[in-house]
Amino acid sequence: MNEQEHYNESDIQVLEGLEAVRKRPGMYIGTTDVKGLHHLVWEIVDNSIDEALAGYCDNIEIVINKDNSITVKDNGRGIPVGKHPKTGLSTVETVYTVLHAGGKFGGGGYKVSGGLHGVGASVVNALSKWTTVTVYKDGQIHEAKFKNGGKIEQPLTVIGDCEKERTGTTVTFKPDPEIFDTDIYDYETLKVRTRELAFLNKGLKLTLRDDRDEEDTQGDTFHYEGGISEYVRFINQGKTPIHEDIIHLEGEKDGVFFEVAMQYNTSYNSNIYSFVNNINTHDGGTHEEGVKRALTRVINNYARKAGILKEKDESLTGDDVKEGITMIISCKHPNPQFEGQTKGRLGNSEVRKLADSVFADGFENFLLENPEDARLIINKAMLASRARNAAKRAREITRKSEINQTTFFGKLSDCKSKDPKVSEIFIVEGDSAGGSAKKGRDSMTQAILPLRGKILNVEKARLDRALGNEEIRTIITAFGTGIGEDFNLDKLRYDKIIIMTDADVDGSHIRVLLLTLFYRFFKPIVEAGHVYAAQPPLYRIMHGKTRKYVLNDEEKDKYLASLKEGTKTEVARMKGLGEMDAEELNETTMDIEKRVLRKITVEDCMAADAIFEKLMGDEVEPRREFIVENAGYATNIDI
Repeated sequence: MNEQEHYNESDIQVLEGLEAVRKRPGMYIGTTDVKGLHHLVWEIVDNSIDEALAGYCDNIEIVINKDNSITVKDNGRGIPVGKHPKTGLSTVETVYTVLHAGGKFGGGGYKVSGGLHGVGASVVNALSKWTTVTVYKDGQIHEAKFKNGGKIEQPLTVIGDCEKERTGTTVTFKPDPEIFDTDIYDYETLKVRTRELAFLNKGLKLTLRDDRDEEDTQGDTFHYEGGISEYVRFINQGKTPIHEDIIHLEGEKDGVFFEVAMQYNTSYNSNIYSFVNNINTHDGGTHEEGVKRALTRVINNYARKAGILKEKDESLTGDDVKEGITMIISCKHPNPQFEGQTKGRLGNSEVRKLADSVFADGFENFLLENPEDARLIINKAMLASRARNAAKRAREITRKSEINQTTFFGKLSDCKSKDPKVSEIFIVEGDSAGGSAKKGRDSMTQAILPLRGKILNVEKARLDRALGNEEIRTIITAFGTGIGEDFNLDKLRYDKIIIMTDADVDGSHIRVLLLTLFYRFFKPIVEAGHVYAAQPPLYRIMHGKTRKYVLNDEEKDKYLASLKEGTKTEVARMKGLGEMDAEELNETTMDIEKRVLRKITVEDCMAADAIFEKLMGDEVEPRREFIVENAGYATNIDI
């Protein structure tokens, strides 16, 4: 009897019912905002990926339909269609109506799986207005329909015949608008994760299409025979590698498959991303610890033996050997133990040894076989070591320095309040705007820091050089968090850091430079939601005694159309921040009752990193226009 025949009704184990999901959706998908909405897609896709991991599926299609429902289609074995021994329902109905019913329990269905441990299908059904499941199996097409949160509308029924060899499952669901804050899917969000899944599962073809877009009928297809090596190449676009070959190492022990791909580049930042069963382990874990430990040890051992690192030299640290590295770590584990609710960290202790062993053996061989590349990698780490010591000295100077209001170009005008919860700092472009902002602010809670010119591009500078820049030092001192090893988010002196620049090319460029600084050296501040961009209005509309400010042409046209016919209006395009007087600046951009802020978010650090590389690389033009549209902003009206 072959393995495919083993996958039958008895492999689907039932653990408990479905009642609580609609009452407490956050417990099952984390949130009911736009993130939770997109999470539903991955729960269904994960089931298809599990078929791919088991070796039975090589093609998955994801479609956003015109009504914002989602279809996921695979060519796997198809969900078993017979009656389930415990529920009396068909197995398809069981999987979609009973919580914790899936092939991921009991070990019979899948050796390795991602997703929410099998709760995915039923949770998606529970949170949908309707769901249709179609299974192609044994020459027949089976279909079941559900509505209003998982109630069976049509039991599993044979609705037609298909070719005997055709197998697979197609699921279409419409998220319930009563549960989610929004039911509009974002194509780019789905695209980033679809591409990631293709990189992590070499040979698997994933297609994403948006049927709401009548012009683009093809969508995007992702298919990478090189797997995570191609992922490294993708992340390193726009960077200069210091060795041509991407190092790809892999090994397996006791059913745990482990692989690493890596390449060093000339940048000063490390990009290490780890995954377990396709889940991004943001907080690392034993697989990442094992690799990092081996990386430091192997480089130090090689450098000592080759005489590059002398006896008197101190050993290279983990930070030294990570500088300029792009690395993907992927582990496929039959029984992963995740720490924390978000599955952010792998806890399996046996993986640490496996990761260390596989990586160390393979990396040692690479260095021995490629002595020129080895020397380049070690020289880079030694430069990083010298820079780290210089940065340590510079940090000590920064830590000791007080905010000097007379010597710095920008002259920070601090607020009177010492309560970080109500305090905010405006980083303003230019002295003239700084003067108006200072007069127009609420001095109790609003601090002003004007910048003259463009700050250092930290994409092309190590921490030690950044700390030598007076403007950056003042920003560090003003924030109060410290930087590098000393960083402490709890010491942040302002709840909101607001970038206030003109809407022109220079203003956008300054905003890019500041965002790059924050992303590289103050990432926790961005992740915690403290960074905003001010949105000065583009037009002022006067009619009678009414004065209305609008952000863009669309708002202007909408507002004018809402006025009574024949109303006399005067439309004026607003001047730049530096040309506004204090009253105008307060009314349009600073008054918390009237202003509009855009919160800067880093929803996906990997995508954001690629964006910053593109923006801050040697090509000047793309970065000037790109930030306005693509910096990962989420609109946030602040009142």
